[in-house]
Amino acid sequence: MTENAGPRNGSAPTNVPILREGVASYLADSDPEETQEWMDSLDGLLAAAGPERARYLMLRLLERASKQRVPLPALTSTDYVNTIPTSLEPEFPGDEAVERTYRRWIRWNAAIMVHRAQRPGIGVGGHISTYAGAAPLYEVGYNHFFRGKDHPGGGDHIYFQGHASPGMYARAYLEGRLREHDLDGFRQEKSHPGRSLPSYPHPRSMPEFWEFPTVSMGLGPINAIYQARFNRYLHNRGIKDTSQQHVWAFLGDGEMDEVESRGALQIAANDALDNLTFVINCNLQRLDGPVRGNGQIVQELESYFNGAGWNVIKVVWGREWDALFEKDTEGALVSLMNSVSDGDYQTFKANDGAYVREHFFGRDPRTAKLVEDMTDEEIWDLRRGGHDYRKIHAAYKAALEHTGQPTVILAHTIKGFGLGQNFEGRNATHQMKKLTLDDLKLFRDKQQIPITDEELEADPTQPPYYNPGPNSPEIRYMLDRRAALGGHVPERRQTFTPVNVPDIDALKSLRKGSGKQAVATTMALVRTAKELMRDESLRDRFVPIIPDEARTFGMDSWFPTLKIYNPHGQNYTSVDHELMLSYKEAKNGQILHEGISEAGSVAEFTAAGTAYASHGEPMIPLYIFYSMFGFQRTGDGIWAAADQLARGFLLGATAGRTTLTGEGLQHMDGHSPLLAATNPGIISYDPAWAYEVAHIMRAGVERMYGPGSAHETETDGIDRNVSYYITLYNEPVPQPAEPDDLDADALLRGLYRFRAAESGTHKAAILASGVAMYAAVDAQRILAEDWDVAADLWSATSWTELARDGFECERHALRHPDQQPRTPFVAAALAEAEGPKVAVSDFQKAVPDQIRAWVPGDFTVLGCDGFGFSDTRPAARRFFNTDAESIVVAVLAGLVREGAIEKVTLLEAARQYRIDDVMAAPEPTTDPGVA
Repeated sequence: MTENAGPRNGSAPTNVPILREGVASYLADSDPEETQEWMDSLDGLLAAAGPERARYLMLRLLERASKQRVPLPALTSTDYVNTIPTSLEPEFPGDEAVERTYRRWIRWNAAIMVHRAQRPGIGVGGHISTYAGAAPLYEVGYNHFFRGKDHPGGGDHIYFQGHASPGMYARAYLEGRLREHDLDGFRQEKSHPGRSLPSYPHPRSMPEFWEFPTVSMGLGPINAIYQARFNRYLHNRGIKDTSQQHVWAFLGDGEMDEVESRGALQIAANDALDNLTFVINCNLQRLDGPVRGNGQIVQELESYFNGAGWNVIKVVWGREWDALFEKDTEGALVSLMNSVSDGDYQTFKANDGAYVREHFFGRDPRTAKLVEDMTDEEIWDLRRGGHDYRKIHAAYKAALEHTGQPTVILAHTIKGFGLGQNFEGRNATHQMKKLTLDDLKLFRDKQQIPITDEELEADPTQPPYYNPGPNSPEIRYMLDRRAALGGHVPERRQTFTPVNVPDIDALKSLRKGSGKQAVATTMALVRTAKELMRDESLRDRFVPIIPDEARTFGMDSWFPTLKIYNPHGQNYTSVDHELMLSYKEAKNGQILHEGISEAGSVAEFTAAGTAYASHGEPMIPLYIFYSMFGFQRTGDGIWAAADQLARGFLLGATAGRTTLTGEGLQHMDGHSPLLAATNPGIISYDPAWAYEVAHIMRAGVERMYGPGSAHETETDGIDRNVSYYITLYNEPVPQPAEPDDLDADALLRGLYRFRAAESGTHKAAILASGVAMYAAVDAQRILAEDWDVAADLWSATSWTELARDGFECERHALRHPDQQPRTPFVAAALAEAEGPKVAVSDFQKAVPDQIRAWVPGDFTVLGCDGFGFSDTRPAARRFFNTDAESIVVAVLAGLVREGAIEKVTLLEAARQYRIDDVMAAPEPTTDPGVA
């Protein structure tokens, strides 16, 4: 392990050892003479018995030191063998023969479902091989570990590997939850009559069955970590006892290359999430070839997880190898296993026993001798550990009994196991979706399915499923096991008590304006949440999620009262502890302060926003972030949240392309509402005023969690499985009072008249959102005072909702030409608006341009296209032409096109305002003149 260091720069030799795998070289040697005796002893052992014996003794010494609680650094990698020795395996509690029998039926039905989905005229594909190889990993869990929703301790949360979904459907078929007709609707969600099955775990497509979407590679691991963390959060806050609920995540070894797969491992270790187990199906294959052809992915992952602070359990070899290990007195077999690459292991299983004898065991005369009495068939039957019920059961049991750390189980398997040699371990096996007649017969024989050749030959494109019926002893056993564990898995339930939402009058402080005080909409949001949390029934339901920017967003005022969640509490004195707004952590803290991790924050948002279904507890996440770092950086995670039917608030702070002065290109968001518009599960708003924020947020809480929200299906035509995206700005201005005649319904639908024009010969309309409203207010005044134009000012709170309404009207007209066409809301709202219309926002033109088709008359859009840059707000707005003077010129240009004024007037304005000259931009102002 260590050796004496040589001379340094000509100095005398030292007895300070060289650093080797974490052995500290900085420790003082209190007895150099004794140390040298130990070194000499090791040298003697090496000379007498060789390195293998020395390695064995050193490992045993480390093992003993660990048992005696000597604080040594952990080994990052161990031999390529099972972590749990055979002598320590517990008795298998079930009837293995029965379980293996119906596991074969499930494997058959899963493959046949995918095969039948390739029948002529359908050809929708599917994946056969993933579940075939992973079936024992799931079945041991189903039969002995996975708790259903009716278990007294609550149901487990299980992230099924996306490509293994056919196996879950096949099991549900044997359980009586699905019919043959349902299986034949695999991947035909709209065209198949009656019930159909989505390709992967999609809760939005199958909300009574799937609980967690996992097929977007890398999101399953990070979401599972934060689900386990949120379970502890609920427990520590006293909202729900989750102490018996476990989170299982079934993952692929290739999937672990994703940044999101590994990027949050330290969170699980830091929080000591022993309620979490990763099961990584190490079939050594990606979609196209080996994961580590020249290396060993199991060993790599062991080192990585060990270094991240996880408990690692390897399940590498099946019980058939036990006798060989016992015979191997020299350690040759272990040495060979350590040296063989994954590419070779894959190739072995794509051949036969003779090939394995020659190319694996034949590499060392000692290992060749170990198998000289075995037939080629016996060698071929030496299974990988991930196919052995006893080894898997021992690993799962050890994982649940381990405390203080999350556990990862690395299970060595064969992709396509049991499907026959045309599938097992082949590079192309992931893309193989159907079987030939010969494949079917071989597969049938290997799985011992009682189906005749005649039945297979009748129509090879539609071989029969197999189900002996509910009275079969095997099916009764299967159902009894599930009943004992609390019911079927997977299952999603939506049973919670809706919350009481305060009336809008409870937010009167936001509706009365701010007088002379300048207030940004970011602070308006914080005040709205604060007012809503005055309601006792709502207060504990809010889950603020902040990625290390609380002070930027003005949320540090919550630190002393709500406190920051930390499962270990605060065991130090904060440097600002004497301040009123000091940094406060607590075991029952309400704020989830995720550090600099937008991906982790979205995963936390997902866990909190789906607690109404996963826990029966309606929680209201408020995830606030730099708007540029939301949909652009974590759009995939937000999409998965929508698939999981998450409900909550995504708050894009410091929004817009011109408001975040000085930060520059990568911080200047000019497109997030456009990205949000691509997600059907997101309701997007770009409010200008504090009272708009109050109305939107209150309405959002009511829609998502108010009366009627607990129904699994829509009962009132309102889709409640949505999240709200609200842009918020850091530009403080005096906030106006809510207009007396405010049409709150129009505000929520996306457009209302904020202020009518007072006087003017010529008519126009300005539509503005967000901070662009400040310039629009000024433009309305300039047009009236200097150009005799009466321009109504409209607040466009949601360009996206207006556009969706318009598109839905067009779709209805296309589908129902016999009915009276519906009028889009924006068209109806502007029907009597005279003159040209100018739309302006702090985002690129495509955002407000979404409504162009339904705006009557001349329509001009102003926006911030192009990259952002560092400068003052007035300079940026003059550059993008979204300032007041640019709006004035755009209105006058529209009047020229309509023939209402002469072009000379437009030219005069253009010369006066010099809107093409950034240096002519006016001085900054913080008062839009509406308070």
